Parts: sequence; C-alpha cells; structure tokens
Amino acid sequence: MSKIEVDTIDKQSGSTLTLGGSGTAVTLASGATQTGFGRTGTVDWQTGSIKTSTFTAASGEGYFCNTAGGVFTVNLPAGSAGAIISISDYTRTFQTNNLAVSPNGSEKIGGVAGNASLSVEGQSATFVYVDGTEGWINIQETSNSVTANTFICASVSGTGNTLTTVDTNFKLAKFTGPGTFTVNSIGNSPSFNAVSYAIVGGGGSAAGYYAGGGAGGFRESKTSYDTYTASPLAASGGVAVTAQGYPIAVGAGGAAAPDGTTNGNAGNVASGLSITSAGGGFGSGVPCGPAAGSGGSGGGEGYENAGGAGAGNTPPVSPPQGNPGGTGSTGTGAGGAGGGATAVGANGLSPSGSSPSGAGGAGGAGATTNIIGSPTAYAGGGGGGGVASGGAGGAGGGGAGQASNGTGAPAQTGAANTGGGGGARGPSGSGGSGVVLIRYKFQ
Repeated sequence: MSKIEVDTIDKQSGSTLTLGGSGTAVTLASGATQTGFGRTGTVDWQTGSIKTSTFTAASGEGYFCNTAGGVFTVNLPAGSAGAIISISDYTRTFQTNNLAVSPNGSEKIGGVAGNASLSVEGQSATFVYVDGTEGWINIQETSNSVTANTFICASVSGTGNTLTTVDTNFKLAKFTGPGTFTVNSIGNSPSFNAVSYAIVGGGGSAAGYYAGGGAGGFRESKTSYDTYTASPLAASGGVAVTAQGYPIAVGAGGAAAPDGTTNGNAGNVASGLSITSAGGGFGSGVPCGPAAGSGGSGGGEGYENAGGAGAGNTPPVSPPQGNPGGTGSTGTGAGGAGGGATAVGANGLSPSGSSPSGAGGAGGAGATTNIIGSPTAYAGGGGGGGVASGGAGGAGGGGAGQASNGTGAPAQTGAANTGGGGGARGPSGSGGSGVVLIRYKFQ
C-alpha cells in the first residue's frame, strides 16, 4: 500500500483533484482540519462486540444491545454537529428490559434534557446530533419516535401532607390527613405513568378490660419500574394514573374505651386511588359479650368472653390486608391481642394454670416496607391485657397491653399514622391513625 502526504492545497477551481489511487491512505498533517469528508449518514456496525452492560458510544458506530440479562444504559458521547449513533435490539427484549439512552451532561434528546427509553420489541434507532437546541434527533427507527422520557408531575394539598424526594429519582406523597393528590401531567412513556402506594386504615382500640385492638388494613402495590424493597404483602404493578385530582381519606384510630367491661372502638377506613383499606377491629369486653370486631385486622377476644376473636381481611381483598385477633384465656385474667398485617394476634395465656396469673397476648406483627426510602413497619396489632402481665404491641405501631396487678406501664395507644391497634386494660389504648403513601418517578 502506498501513501502520499499533501502539505498545502491553495485552491482548485473548476477541476477535480484526485489524491492517490486504490488502496492509498490519505493523511492530514498534525493540527490540520478537514471539510467535505464527513459521514454520509451511515454507521459502522460493531458486530464483533454485542453490548450487555452500560457503555459509552462513539460517533459513527452502531451497536447491537442485548438486554436479556437486565436493563442497562447507552451513554452518548459529547455532542458535535453531525455525530451519529445507531442502536438495535439484539435479542428482541427491549419490551421486557428497557434500554436507556443517556445524553452527555445537560445535552438533549429531541429537545428534552433527559434519558430516552427504547422499550419496544425489536426496536432500533439512529440518533444524529444537530445543535444545542434539539440536541440528538432520532432520524430513523423501526417502531415509534424516540425522545427523552418525561415523567409524572404532581402536587398535594391538605394540612400536614407532604411531597418529598426519596431515593434520588422518586417523589413520595405522604398523607396524614385528608387532601388531594393532583397529577398535573403524565409522562410520555406509559410504563412510567403508574404509581406505587401503601394505604393503611386506622387501628381499632382495645376493650376497657383485657382485649387488644386490631390493626388497620394494610395494602401495598409496587410499580414494575421502581427499585425499593416492598413488603411481602405487596401486589405488583401499582396504579396507572391520569392528569386529574385524586381525593385522599386518612382514617382516624378508634377512640379509647373506659375501664370496665366495655368493648373498644373500630378504626376508620383510609382510601386513595380507588383503593380502600379497612379500619382495625375493636377488642371485646367481658364477660360473655359479643365477638370482637372484624376489620383490616381483627380485635382480640376478652377474658372469659365466649364471643370469639375478630376476623381479619374484612372485607376480603387479595393480597389479604390483615389477620384475625387472638382469643382470651378463661379463668386466668388474660385477653387476646389484636391481629396485625402479617401475623395473627397471640392468645391470652395462663402460665401456671391457675388464676390470677394471666398474661396478655402479644399483638400481631405489622408489615415492613421501604416505600418512604427507609424500612418502616405499619399495622401492628395491640397487645392484650392480663392480671400478671400485658402483651407487647405488634411491630408497626401496636400499643402494649397493661398488667392489672399494678405492675408495668399503662396501656399504650397505637402509634399515629401507622394504623397500629391500641393496647388493652382500662382505660384502653386508642388506635393509631392511618396513612396514605404514594410514590412515583419524577426524573
């Protein structure tokens, strides 16, 4: 192969200048610039290097991307006029594991400063950098137009309700009282127009004697694109939203019951996004009274109360929103605990087999989710009361029960905005108020 070097060409007018011949390499001197030698709108496909993880593309190259093993990102180079990149779905899996295309710094794709998403089976796209106004423009693809993703924009109203950023790219709307979740606009990708939620009803209060209150119903659903660790009870998919206002109701906990044989009070429902979580069931009084209240989770049965414990998951939903309460112990002064989101309330116990030695049951455990950006438990059952000892409150805001022999602390209330059930013995612990949590991607 021969080689010629051209140091200076002043001007050629009306004629053709031919440099070298077939197989000849033309080299510009160091520091020289060129015009008229740009690309013609095609790329060199890198067939010997199938991409399976995040990489930075080079102008003039095309890449086959295999997302069968999971999502990853193509980082575009710094834009210069005429730069060109092509991408193709190697394994026809973009619809399952999307491929992100990320511009350099604050540069744009289709006029939007943000990532684009290739999410259609078999999709391919070619991007050309035009200028700082529109950035990279998709000039050819096999399915639909590709621009940078936009996302949900929302606001909240109501006293004490908040909208905060969590886990960098997500917003969390937290409702501790009534209000409205308003979707001002949705994004341009259907997969990102769903929200995750956790909705917890108000907890029931304990009886004015020995039975613990049931936790409020716990319901959660997580979107397919979100990354937080959900509770074991979470459904998949979240809820698709549109640009409108969604009214939110947050249930109060059941009011405390006075000392004596009176029943507790049921918690109130919480709702939002057309999802409702039931209030917790009340703990039952003694003797021989009616059954404890059913609800999101059931209330506990009182000492010598033949009525039975309250049922959980009432009304029934799937996954279930709670569990039954525990039963009382006849003759030994021990009440059953309220049920929790993930566990049945424990039964009242008689350790020595003779009265008065009863130990109240422990409240059923609640559910732990990272929806707010850190692990937090909700919907724990209230502990039962006993002559010798009160039962512990269930993890997730359940109040502890009280011993009636004068030892230990008074009955505890369910924690606010957890849906925890109240602890037993008069005066009983009230139920904790509920909460509504909505999480979505905003960038």
